[in-house]
Amino acid sequence: MDALDVARWQFGVTTVYHFLFVPLTIGLSVLVAILQTRWHRTGDERYLKLTRFYGKLFLINFAMGVVTGIVQEFQFGMNWSDYSRFVGDIFGAPLAIEALVAFFLESTFIGLWIFGWDRLPKRLHLAAVWAAAIGSNLSAYFILAANSFMQNPVGYRINPDTGRAELTDFLAVLTNKVALVTFPHTIAGSFLVAGSLVVAVGLWHLVRNRDSADTPAYRYATRFGAWVVMIATAGVLVTGDVQGKIMTEVQPMKMAAAEGLYTTESPAAFSVLTVGSLDGSREVFAIKIPYLLSFLGTGDPNGTVQGINDLQAQYASQYGPGSYTPIIPVTYWSFRFMIAFGLAAAAIAVLVLWSQRRGRTPTSRWLLRAGLAMPVLPLLANAFGWIFTEMGRQPWIVFGEMLTRDGVSRSVSLTEVLTSFTAFTLVYATLAVVEIKLLLRYAKAGVPDLTPAPEPTDTDDAERPLAFAY
Repeated sequence: MDALDVARWQFGVTTVYHFLFVPLTIGLSVLVAILQTRWHRTGDERYLKLTRFYGKLFLINFAMGVVTGIVQEFQFGMNWSDYSRFVGDIFGAPLAIEALVAFFLESTFIGLWIFGWDRLPKRLHLAAVWAAAIGSNLSAYFILAANSFMQNPVGYRINPDTGRAELTDFLAVLTNKVALVTFPHTIAGSFLVAGSLVVAVGLWHLVRNRDSADTPAYRYATRFGAWVVMIATAGVLVTGDVQGKIMTEVQPMKMAAAEGLYTTESPAAFSVLTVGSLDGSREVFAIKIPYLLSFLGTGDPNGTVQGINDLQAQYASQYGPGSYTPIIPVTYWSFRFMIAFGLAAAAIAVLVLWSQRRGRTPTSRWLLRAGLAMPVLPLLANAFGWIFTEMGRQPWIVFGEMLTRDGVSRSVSLTEVLTSFTAFTLVYATLAVVEIKLLLRYAKAGVPDLTPAPEPTDTDDAERPLAFAY
């Protein structure tokens, strides 16, 4: 074990942990905005209760996401300084816009939304939550544009004197074909997470408190969340199909590794289950669906999909001696876990909708248990999706331009990286406990009582301090 190994583990752990909060923030911000819009248009009190209720869960998650996200950029300078020097001119622009425009837009309007209840006009208050939601989604786009450069470098040149990548076309970076398909795929996955949380919390209250005065609100939330999950699943499948075709074009090794495809095939079959040799160099046993991989990768059932061994020989000839093959079991199984967990959440959503057909109230404890598991399933799908995305690119940190081993900081020792890795892991474990306890506490509390508090009689309204709405 050396500093490179620990630095990779640290970035992997912190990235996956941070992305547990990101999709929920992105998706829930829009769902809360939709609920408030429904209240604004109809005046129905149940929509206001749901807005306040899920808005509180959104704010808890947003705060945790901000804290964990700061560590990501810190690592670029600490553990990956050579990578930062190489790609800093490219990454600087989208990351700066993300921080100065998208994040400030999001955080500023979240503040107005929190403290603006009963102080801002209703339309302005509604506009604030929509601005925050738009900011969350814009933030995701600029981050994904930066990451997509690592998958498919565009809009740059290599300075022969400094050896650095220099930006030549910022528009090309923003319109990278990988970014254009990854963004809707990520957003759809975020709605899958947010919808699952709405279902889980609403179903818990609906089953346990069937005679509550707030049952209509919980019934609406459960059905609303389930439909969001269904629509998001369709979005994930459609964008994932397009993403697979682009991946086959720009990163054929990643597609081959995802399928455990060792030899070039035309037509190529989709692997339901493949068992490879211990060194990951050949296929031992496989169950396959004919023609499917060719269609997924090229759009043609008879299309050609390059195999791992042929691509390894091609890359060794093109880039020099060495292994250009990712860890096959990791890419193969993370790809399948991503799909399986996402479809499992959609299946539960179907059962939830079926249980409420014709105005029925669900009573099954098994359905409740499945519903409570729903938020975890798309979170796991998102995590495995990112593991596949990043591990499938290996050994490149910037595909075709820089190997991961060349991006690590040369001046940081194993002890220093191990110390920071241990510290971050312990802090994140503590934050995870805090996050879960806060979410469970406020989720169990249910929708708020909207009975207005008596107005103070001894204080002029102009002198009243701003009050936190939650």
